[in-house]
Amino acid sequence: MTIERVVLAGGGTAGHVSPLLATADALRARHPQVEISVLGSEGGLEEDLVPARGYDLTLIPKVAFPRRPNGAAVRFPGSFHKAVKRTRNLLDERDAQVVIGFGGHVSTPAYLAARGRRTPFVIHEQNARPGLANKLGARMTPYVATTFSSTPLPGAEVIGLPLRREITELDRSALRGQARETFGLDAERPTLLVTGGSLGALSLNEAVWGARDALAEAGVQVLHLTGRGKGFDAAEAKAPYTVLEYADRMDLCYAAADLVVTRSGAGMVCETSAVGLPSVYVPLPIGNGEQKLNAADTVAAGGALLIDNDDFTRSWVESELVGLVTDADRLSIMSAAMREQQHAGAADALVDLAERSIAESVEENR
Repeated sequence: MTIERVVLAGGGTAGHVSPLLATADALRARHPQVEISVLGSEGGLEEDLVPARGYDLTLIPKVAFPRRPNGAAVRFPGSFHKAVKRTRNLLDERDAQVVIGFGGHVSTPAYLAARGRRTPFVIHEQNARPGLANKLGARMTPYVATTFSSTPLPGAEVIGLPLRREITELDRSALRGQARETFGLDAERPTLLVTGGSLGALSLNEAVWGARDALAEAGVQVLHLTGRGKGFDAAEAKAPYTVLEYADRMDLCYAAADLVVTRSGAGMVCETSAVGLPSVYVPLPIGNGEQKLNAADTVAAGGALLIDNDDFTRSWVESELVGLVTDADRLSIMSAAMREQQHAGAADALVDLAERSIAESVEENR
């Protein structure tokens, strides 16, 4: 079944935008003439990332479900109705054959608008614990896919997370020399990557920087992505210590590293699994606990460690992390365990599901 016109809905954070873009790339690779429209919310990362990848973007105001009785709750019905109406107009203008949603505030209007015009829609849930938009949407469509087998969405297909080809096809060993040279790192030293995502993680930054002398004494160099606005001067470090607020070539970061310290958003868990990078996950201490659940399978397999945010301190880095990042044999075992957790071809599997939804919709409407 050829897909000619599709609307992808999702945004706000990289957790929604990254798999959306990976799926868009897979759609274009399989159907070169496809018209792809992306529906996002105002103020999200998609405002920059989607146009940069060459895809058409339409923004609607972010309408969050109210969680307590207040002024926003009073205004919600009218605002939400407008969002659904604007989305319905977009689907009509694009004559969309299918909608693929990735969660976030913009997805619920997309699901309702698609149902209203009898357009099939496909849902992909990134996290082990589904968000509200996808829990609602999954009640209205049989075409649901998840990243993790533990995600409680009945009838969903477990396909993994759609990832960029530069991640799924990455050969860390082959790229290691170039990667370390790019970041000004020594070619032979054990290398620790630290990243809290695009916004950074202050607790990770402080703990690792605080342990810089212990890391240097063990011969460990650090590639530290602090997050935007959280950079610092690492001139006093006694070993190579590269500080960047953000890196747009995460494939090079992964290739340079022997071990990563990071949060455990679905994207990071799946990317580190795909490239076989041993990990120390420090779940975000707020939210609904999905980050701890996201990491469960890789931790159980032996590819990663899980450390509570309050326990990830300078002292823990000095007493535990230094020994891990310098233990090449253990890291090799962890790397193999990580690779066993990857789901290859998730973006293509999601395109398969979209094609099936269109074919079955056409058959039903004959």
